[in-house]
Amino acid sequence: MVIESVAAAALVQPGVAPVSVQAPAAGFGQWFAAELKSVNTSLELADTDVKKLAAGETQSLHEVMIHLEEAKLSFQLLAQVRNRLLDAYQEVMRMQV
Repeated sequence: MVIESVAAAALVQPGVAPVSVQAPAAGFGQWFAAELKSVNTSLELADTDVKKLAAGETQSLHEVMIHLEEAKLSFQLLAQVRNRLLDAYQEVMRMQV
């Protein structure tokens, strides 16, 4: 209760414009989850295209190959981001305080 009143007093001081509190920006975790979902969707699309091609449905082989390559590259990029993140985490854990 005391901390809240001190914080409120700090925000409203005479002669000082009030400070506006902004919502935190989307963090790395939210970005990574969104990218993971995007990669998963891309992989599912490529898998569906391959199944349709194998079943003989009318679909261009070029489009299937493009979707496969896009899925492969997006997965490789996500794996590299993960690897770099793990390397950075391990480096921080090795630091002596």
